[in-house]
Amino acid sequence: MRTTSVIIIAISAFLAIPFPSSVAFAQEAAAGQRVFNQCRACHTVELGGRNGVGPNLHGVFGRKAGSVEGFRYSSPMRQKGEQGLSWTEETLRPYLQNPREVVPGTNMAFNGIRNEQQLNDLIAYLKQATGASP
Repeated sequence: MRTTSVIIIAISAFLAIPFPSSVAFAQEAAAGQRVFNQCRACHTVELGGRNGVGPNLHGVFGRKAGSVEGFRYSSPMRQKGEQGLSWTEETLRPYLQNPREVVPGTNMAFNGIRNEQQLNDLIAYLKQATGASP
């Protein structure tokens, strides 16, 4: 009887832990799509989408920097990839905040996103739109 009580208490405690809901993620992604509008002039996100002034971003999470086939990267971006830079949320976050600080000499003509909520929303959108898991 006592073991059953302990298990019930443990399960109850686990269920009380707040988990991010898919509704909240969807709302962040929707807001992030609006933030992405400033990126859309140069980037696409669709599977098989074209490269523009910037590379197609589909599959960006987990991809080595400077590695989209057929896109002509700046030498500093190719070097960062050769040095092991791969795109994860942890590496994209500072890059999206200030591209020139992460990759000095990059051709990316974007000053960065300073607003933390917009950055969170954009990353949520990129995860959803580029085929990454949330």
